[in-house]
Amino acid sequence: MKRVDPNHGLIAVLLTGVLACAGVSEVPPAFIDTGIEESEYRIAPADVVSVSVWKNPELSTELPVLPDGHISVPLVGRVLADGLTTEELGDLIASELGEYVTAPDVTVAVSQVNSKRVSMMGGVNRSGPVSLGVNTRVLDALAMAGGFSSFADKKRVRVIRGTPEGDEEFQFNYDAFVKGKAPGTNVRLHPGDIVVVPD
Repeated sequence: MKRVDPNHGLIAVLLTGVLACAGVSEVPPAFIDTGIEESEYRIAPADVVSVSVWKNPELSTELPVLPDGHISVPLVGRVLADGLTTEELGDLIASELGEYVTAPDVTVAVSQVNSKRVSMMGGVNRSGPVSLGVNTRVLDALAMAGGFSSFADKKRVRVIRGTPEGDEEFQFNYDAFVKGKAPGTNVRLHPGDIVVVPD
């Protein structure tokens, strides 16, 4: 479940006024940040998870999620991680470790979100897929794509997102944002988004 800010509507109204004054595109509802928490993220194949067992550093490690959705945990062996939250996976590993360690305290974090990607196209130095972190935003993705190319139009970066109602599009004005004239427009990216930089 997504955590929805009770002030979401008010923020959207205020943001619309600010953007209008700055001459930049209004952020459509599909792009408004609703505060997705890391604990809600569902692990998937190709991700990398960090497993920390308190007072047992020899059992603490980083593990890739294999194509079949499993990870290989020291002492325990194969554990199905696909589809679980970090909290759920931590509880599962703690339960399995209980046969070998007294009252294990296990913490799991996603260190690499390789299963979720966006596509970078146009006037960037490295076009193609970019892996998303939990809080990857437009500027983060542009940096991971090597930044703008020489002739990129920084004022008309397009973010395209598929929704059940069809594709939604938002135009990000990089110049306005870095000058402080477009607060709130460096939107959080979702898996499957397409970022197009005209050149």
